Amino acid sequence: MIRINDLHKSFGQNKVLQGINLHIQNGETLTIIGQSGSGKSVLLKHILGLIRPDRGSIIVDGVDICGSSEAELNNIRRKFGLLFQAAALFDSLTVAQNVSFGLERYRDLSPKELQKRVKETLAMVGLREIEQLMPHELSGGMKKRVGLARAIAYKPEIMLYDEPSTGIDPIRADAINELIIKMKQEFRITSVVITHDMTSAYKVADRIAMLYNGKIVAVGTPEELRKSDNQIVQQFIHGRAEGPIKEW
Repeated sequence: MIRINDLHKSFGQNKVLQGINLHIQNGETLTIIGQSGSGKSVLLKHILGLIRPDRGSIIVDGVDICGSSEAELNNIRRKFGLLFQAAALFDSLTVAQNVSFGLERYRDLSPKELQKRVKETLAMVGLREIEQLMPHELSGGMKKRVGLARAIAYKPEIMLYDEPSTGIDPIRADAINELIIKMKQEFRITSVVITHDMTSAYKVADRIAMLYNGKIVAVGTPEELRKSDNQIVQQFIHGRAEGPIKEW
């Protein structure tokens, strides 16, 4: 589904990605872990075609998006749904208007069909009878779920999750994890999850890739990473201050 080959990206003197090679299989959930500021979100933006690499290629469903025009990119982006780190709801729109935002752009639905899809999608993420509420009336966990409803409303083939458990308590974080698993099981969605939360990574991932110093230093199943002899991996997954990863 997604093949990332020798991807490089620098911002001035800051080398963020230094030869990323990663293949994401159709229907799997791949979790990308790494320190804050390690380039995880930059990599996610490359997958969406929001940033062009200095070198390398990203093949999405057979198309190299790095060489695509903006019109071609817009067509490819219709395959994607994205759950932002902070949900990124529009404060001036109701819940229903937020969820229907992408549908109105990418799907030709009548007002009645649109309303039905919004209700069905909100129900899928465990929310009912909240269509007319405003974002400021929602809890952090509810905002995340509304953001997820918006992302899946037009039935994407690929879901990208940017730190889905950040900013919410462990119980709500686990509810988001369960929804990620549900999306895969019910709709065979290919998912990429960016996180530094190992509890979440272990629960949702088929495979985990670790990003460190601009490179993928390990890829494997959760069990394989737990047993890895890579000291960088072991320090990160156990949250130890001592080791090859320096705090500053």
